Amino acid sequence: MALRIRVLLENHKGAGADKSLKAWPGLSLLVEDESTSILFDTGPDGSFMQNALAMGIDLSDVSAVVLSHGHYDHCGGVPWLPDNSRIICHPDIARERYAAMTFLGITRKIKKLSCEVDYSRYRMMYTRDPLPIGENFIWSGEIPVVAPEAYGIFGGHDAEPDSILDEGVLIYLSTKGLVIITGCGHRGIANIVRHCQNITGIKQIYALVGGFHLRCASPFTLWRVRRFLQEQKPEKLCGCHCTGAWGRLWLPEITAPATGDVLRF
Repeated sequence: MALRIRVLLENHKGAGADKSLKAWPGLSLLVEDESTSILFDTGPDGSFMQNALAMGIDLSDVSAVVLSHGHYDHCGGVPWLPDNSRIICHPDIARERYAAMTFLGITRKIKKLSCEVDYSRYRMMYTRDPLPIGENFIWSGEIPVVAPEAYGIFGGHDAEPDSILDEGVLIYLSTKGLVIITGCGHRGIANIVRHCQNITGIKQIYALVGGFHLRCASPFTLWRVRRFLQEQKPEKLCGCHCTGAWGRLWLPEITAPATGDVLRF
């Protein structure tokens, strides 16, 4: 089977997808090889589970659930998971966080980005460090960034900037190089790729799949990302969710996986 990724939930519905499938802003992927199956993110609610049933997929026996970071559109569906599911994520996954705006030195919360989840129901494996999953998968752990960008604030009175330190990615060790699966890419695609290369010792990138967080990026940022990816020469680029049409415009070789699609590597 090599590597198969089934898109359980994404912002859009794939061409020819079953009409019963739901598409919402968010991401949920079922990632499988011959011996390991991993649910990567759960979207904002239980839609991923309904879509899985409609696609004839049984999620009750996945090897692990991996949560890329603590935003509601990636972990909001956790309450629909069976009790005692094995979940791998960063220890900051449940921190309260908000989108915010600062004006005249005053920071105001705009929108809550986290969600209330009772993680005590599950077998939680919190880690900041890389963690092997099965024979060919690795959870990246924290991704180092020299100058982290704030994407909001944590809850509380001190308006602590939130640079999404809890974001991690899933790495698949293929015979053609690394397949890197991202939730949102808040930590930056270049930082993510370099970290994955460093912890695996493998420089060749076979594919990048997931959200690249480029929908509102500046032309300069997009130019840098494009130049970096041209240097890396991945064979496949599959950018969905927060990659956006604007981001894909700068990466003409990219494809856009959607709800109901099946990717093979």
